[in-house]
Amino acid sequence: QVQLVESGGGLVQAGGSLRLSCAASGSTISSSAMGWFRQTPGKEREFVAAINWSGSVTYYTDSVKGRFTISRDNAKNTVYLQMNSLKPEDTARYYCALTLESVLAVTMGRMDYWGKGTLVTVSS
Repeated sequence: QVQLVESGGGLVQAGGSLRLSCAASGSTISSSAMGWFRQTPGKEREFVAAINWSGSVTYYTDSVKGRFTISRDNAKNTVYLQMNSLKPEDTARYYCALTLESVLAVTMGRMDYWGKGTLVTVSS
C-alpha cells in the first residue's frame, strides 16, 4: 500500500512560483508513473502533469505547458511540480497520484493511489 503526502502549497501572487512535493511511503515508487491533478470547488478533477518511472517522459495539459515542470527523485521516493508564472486560474487543490499502468494512463486519470492534496491560491 502506497501513501502519498503532498506539501508546498500556499498563497502566492500572480507571476510567482511554488514547488509542490509528493512524498511516498509504504512502497517504492521508482517503477511507477506518477501524476499531478488539480480540482476547484464545483469542478471535476483535471489532469495537470505526468511523468514516467524514470523521468524521461513527461506530459502536460496545454494550460500549464511552458510554466510547470514535473520531476522526480526516485532515491527520495518523491515527485515534484515546479510551478512558475502562476495565474489566478491556477488556484486549486493539487493532488499527487500513482498509477500501476503506463504514463499514458495518467493523462486519462486512471490512477490507483491518491494523496489528500495541497491547496494553492494565486492572488491577482
